[in-house]
Amino acid sequence: MIFCSKIFLILLLPLQLLFGNNITVDAPKILLKNVGFSISFSGSFSPNDSYILTNNGKTYPPSRVTTSNIKFDDIITHTLGTVSFELEKNSLKIHEVKNYVIRPWVSILPPLIAIALAFLTKSIVPSLFVAIWFGSWAVNGLTIGGIFTGLLESFNVFILNTILDRDHTVIALFTLMLGGMVGIIYRNGGMHGIIQLLIKKANTPKKGQISIWLFGLIIFFDDYSNTLIVGNTSRLLCDKLGISREKLAYLVDSTSAPVATVAVITTWIGFQISIISDSIEGITDLSESAYLLFIHSIAYSFYPFLALFLVGLVVTMGKDFGPMVEAEIRARNNKDKKVEETVQDNNEELRVKENISYRAVNAILPISVLVAAMFYFIFSSGQGETIKDILGTADTFSALMHSTLLSAFVAAVLSVGQRILSLNETFEAWYNGLKFMMMGLLVLVLAWALADISKELHTADYIVSILGDKIPIQILPTVVFFIAAVTAFGSGSSWGVMAILMPLVIPLCWAVMENHGGPGPENIHILYSTIACVLTGAVWADHCSPISDTTILTSMASGCDLMDHVRTQMPYALIAGAIALFVGTLPAGFGAPWWLLLGLGFMSLFIIINTYGKPTDL
Repeated sequence: MIFCSKIFLILLLPLQLLFGNNITVDAPKILLKNVGFSISFSGSFSPNDSYILTNNGKTYPPSRVTTSNIKFDDIITHTLGTVSFELEKNSLKIHEVKNYVIRPWVSILPPLIAIALAFLTKSIVPSLFVAIWFGSWAVNGLTIGGIFTGLLESFNVFILNTILDRDHTVIALFTLMLGGMVGIIYRNGGMHGIIQLLIKKANTPKKGQISIWLFGLIIFFDDYSNTLIVGNTSRLLCDKLGISREKLAYLVDSTSAPVATVAVITTWIGFQISIISDSIEGITDLSESAYLLFIHSIAYSFYPFLALFLVGLVVTMGKDFGPMVEAEIRARNNKDKKVEETVQDNNEELRVKENISYRAVNAILPISVLVAAMFYFIFSSGQGETIKDILGTADTFSALMHSTLLSAFVAAVLSVGQRILSLNETFEAWYNGLKFMMMGLLVLVLAWALADISKELHTADYIVSILGDKIPIQILPTVVFFIAAVTAFGSGSSWGVMAILMPLVIPLCWAVMENHGGPGPENIHILYSTIACVLTGAVWADHCSPISDTTILTSMASGCDLMDHVRTQMPYALIAGAIALFVGTLPAGFGAPWWLLLGLGFMSLFIIINTYGKPTDL
């Protein structure tokens, strides 16, 4: 009888193997030593049978069994190199999976390489690509042959896949179309018409600075456009009124990125929503959309609001401090001695057509269509009884596409209809606006690819495993602000830093919340604040770093020496940043209401300016 049973099992084995060949496996391509992961098998299964997964003598029971899928969670391997996992049915092997295990700390090297190289080379694009290449090599097991394979897969796998992703393509098209609209309204004189309206009655240094500040708030949709438009068009006004170039650069720089990072319709929002969306994919218990998370995070974005308020205090009170005082007094004494014609930016992407009338309506109407269409398509596509429900279910990406297309179309119709630009000139202006956005878009694509590398290497899982139960939940946003600020200061790219850190920080924050009783109304503000601190920490560093792209662009557009701009702006950025961190972010982590902290921050800035500021109007 025993002999017959053995014969039966031997005959059954080929059938089991044949059955196993119909099984497909969803498993990580690379594994980390001592870091848990999941494997699922798809095929034809019976819930009445007994299934286990074995590895080196250790067995794992399934966490879920259906007729078409078996899943195993919390699998951990303690060995390096190639490991084998066997799926058994009623003690018979029916499928085998082989994976390669690497040391867990390798998973955090790609973002660290990107950051370190950005510090050393001052160039974010090559730094990101090298990081992607290393990450692709790590996914291939860090073998000698994997170096070349990793280089090839960096381009034809990771970069290609991120471009083919529909959501990423939507963000890219939105960014390009908005850049095209900006190119048209700049070329047709609409943007210059707006500033002429603002500065028409600006006949004193105080009024001139207030006009520049307000104009910076109006150009809310893009930080680069804000910098180039306000900087270039305000230089003549500043020279006539005795406003220093250093002060102009400060006004321009501090009303560009701070506005763009908290406004709900900007070239930044598509990027921000995209990296948040990618970062929450693995968090199944999170019900809020990426757009809703971003909206909630705005309340905890203390630095941008305080930076904008500080600019308002400085220009309305007529007081400065630090090296800016000397620069302003010198400019007042040399008033009318350095009057120059407003010059165009050296690049050809954004320039106004010569010998045309500057009509503000040619910019106001397309921007109004952009804003109105954005709100209409968001609220018309969302469902629910409350604003929160509507925003949470809205098709935000389609709204971005629709609104930018309509705004660009209106700008083109106005330009051609008034015969300001010919059809070819309008297309050229639109195309140049696209080219103006290409560098930022390139950074975005590489950042997306690096985020995909981090997912393949389970970077977030490793960070959560070592830090998830060690960081006090109350100070997590503060720690994230410091990390984002230091990284952006050294790299010079706020977008690059946001894209590198967000996929790591959000899963870490979620794990910390789960270790403190689980996500709920009492601690969900930690997630909002953490997201805000990635964004605002990078923006703060943008204002302090001499290698920041916006800092360099601001000094060029304002006609100010780069280091003079950094030296005179630094005290303002440090004061606003310190108050944002210690009066806003840190107490908010302990549950203090954001609106109260923001009010205290405004009061603190007023007291500092009123007490330590020195009048500069002679």
